[in-house]
Amino acid sequence: MIVHGFAGIGWTEALAARGVRDIGLELDGAACMTRRLASHATIQCDVTRYPTWMFKGRTTGGIWSPPCPGFGKSGKKLGLRDLPRVHQAIEDLARGKDTRAAIGAVCLDERSILTAEPMRWIYDLMPGWVCMEQVPSVLVVWQQYAGVLARWGYSTASGVINAADYGLPQSRPRAVFLASRLQEVALPAPTHGVLGKPGHVSMADAIGWGYTQRPAPTVTGGGTATGGAEPFGNGTRQAMNRHIGTPLWRDRTGVAHLRPTIAECAAL
Repeated sequence: MIVHGFAGIGWTEALAARGVRDIGLELDGAACMTRRLASHATIQCDVTRYPTWMFKGRTTGGIWSPPCPGFGKSGKKLGLRDLPRVHQAIEDLARGKDTRAAIGAVCLDERSILTAEPMRWIYDLMPGWVCMEQVPSVLVVWQQYAGVLARWGYSTASGVINAADYGLPQSRPRAVFLASRLQEVALPAPTHGVLGKPGHVSMADAIGWGYTQRPAPTVTGGGTATGGAEPFGNGTRQAMNRHIGTPLWRDRTGVAHLRPTIAECAAL
């Protein structure tokens, strides 16, 4: 059984493409509906309150991708100031001491403590393998996890990799963490953009826009509290406008529009 906390759907779709299934634990209603419509096993719950004993002795692998906005480049970046508190919570959990509530109460961003949550599950379940990802600034936290799990006999690997180096037509750097008690692990070697491999897949290759022959900028949510229709930030759109020389972009059919369509975002 693969336990998947903060599930969303990305990891799950990748697993399903390889004939593997997980059980997703997810709080957000829209994400749960998306998972269920895609026929993915889902438990709608608060991961931080869900009892780990439900999966005791049955967990082969675990996946966690905690919310990252507090640690990202945009916004107030309060998560970065919370890092010492997160480190302390992880160290406590690794020793069987649950200080999440007390430490979370003094965090500047209430989401910061969620990055310590995977340690509760790993400590209790000791899965055969673990995968996690976050924005690049969280790499120092993944390195802490690596140190703890190495003491427990896991092979570990952590680092920042970019989705564009694996054939995705957008630049999406992420800090990733891998660990296994079953085999040696290593970060995957790039499949694109390096000597002897195909070049990066550009935005023009994927959706026909003439903005750039490079991968697209990272597609993000924005505009409203629920994400809205702003897949690129203002700075990115301004750069694209400067590059093209016009405030409108045209798709491969010649239709001009300011934002990628849902289908184009999905392609990226």
